[in-house]
Amino acid sequence: MSLSTPVNRRALRHTRAIAVQAYARDDGLWDLDAHITDIKVIDTVLASGPRAAGTPLHDLHLRLTVDLQLNIVDAEAASDAVPYPGYCDTIAPDYKKQLVGLNLMKGFRHELKQRLSGIAGCTHLTELAQILPTAAVQAFANDVWSTNDAATENDGVPRQKPFQLDKCHALRTDGGAVAQFYPRWVAKAAPGGA
Repeated sequence: MSLSTPVNRRALRHTRAIAVQAYARDDGLWDLDAHITDIKVIDTVLASGPRAAGTPLHDLHLRLTVDLQLNIVDAEAASDAVPYPGYCDTIAPDYKKQLVGLNLMKGFRHELKQRLSGIAGCTHLTELAQILPTAAVQAFANDVWSTNDAATENDGVPRQKPFQLDKCHALRTDGGAVAQFYPRWVAKAAPGGA
């Protein structure tokens, strides 16, 4: 289902594009390469000077290298286009200093905000970093982590509860999707409970 048809005529003025690619590396680590652009469709005058239509106001990259437990072992930021050259593009090294050692699934967004929000970082790079935990989960699903409900793995060892259960409204263990697709993990009502 798509969004509804707009009720008024519209004119595109700005496009923000965000892309994330996840790469399995030969050394067992993973790279999450994130990219954000902001582009106006008309000529724009910034405090730092004019920008022609179609020229990125922001063209920023962030790479996090993670291990199989989603610990950040390396980070790199790069700024190809910024509104204030010589100023915006000087913060990149701080992303490595502040992000290495964090875990994407253990308080990452809180720590990111503590370490790189406001004047401690770049608003756009920090915003880009916020989407990487769920991007990593999608990358690891069925590649690093099994998402099916097989009773046992190939070696006969009983499986643990699939990682994605109770992580969103559709996959709540007391809901219909889990009852249909993961029946052995359905939450049972407590004895005597309503």
